[in-house]
Amino acid sequence: MPAFNDSYAESIDVFRPKFDSFVKLIEKSRNMTVFTGAGVSTMSGIPDFRGKHGVYNDPWQGMDVEEIISLTFFRKEPAIFYKWAKDVWYRLEDYEPNIVHTTITKLQEKGFLNAVYTQNIDMLHQRAGSKNVYEVHGSPEFHHCTKCHARYTYGEIAPVVLRDEVPVCSKCGGVIKPDIIFYEESLNEDVLDHAWKDFSDSDLCLVLGSSLTVQPAASLPMLARRNGADVVIVNAQATPQDRSATLLFKDLKQTFSALNDYLDGNL
Repeated sequence: MPAFNDSYAESIDVFRPKFDSFVKLIEKSRNMTVFTGAGVSTMSGIPDFRGKHGVYNDPWQGMDVEEIISLTFFRKEPAIFYKWAKDVWYRLEDYEPNIVHTTITKLQEKGFLNAVYTQNIDMLHQRAGSKNVYEVHGSPEFHHCTKCHARYTYGEIAPVVLRDEVPVCSKCGGVIKPDIIFYEESLNEDVLDHAWKDFSDSDLCLVLGSSLTVQPAASLPMLARRNGADVVIVNAQATPQDRSATLLFKDLKQTFSALNDYLDGNL
């Protein structure tokens, strides 16, 4: 097992017994669901949004970032929104999947994992090869015209935004918006309905890099627990659901490097 210098990594004598129990949960599971948050993205170098040094915490050019990504503000000032979003949401190709993304894909390929639900909008799960990925806060993979609802891809829109231009519809001239859930917008009901079923039916739920504070998405692992699932939380900081978890780990890199080795037969 590799050694780690990360401040969140646990000593081997603490980590190893828990990890052995984790493997047993995986081996007996028949319907595993994964829930990922910003901690998984930060391992790829993507800034956290709500963490200690999150991009939502400090004003941008004197404006509250959470106001900038509200639907009301976008409708009034799309140019300001896109200036802010340029370096936050439109350089995603600069980042690569990390050991958590690739190991999740490996779990799926080996038949352990049913579905991945993520609060992240970076599309790294898909780039790592995962299937059945549900983005509860939407995704910039697709955009739409706010007038005629014509569809556009991230690849079509990102170059426009990086030129400091507001993307407009080639069909009607309407302003184009990413399919990300802004403040004042409801989550996608189809995704929530699917999540309700998947988490209710799960026998093992992995919560990875999420503080479990943003609702209603954070209630999904609790739904699994209430329906009899084991819940394993891997997060550097404590979460409101730690007391109900079957196992708790602190360090994503330590846990998923060991899990990757196990899946490769090297542990």
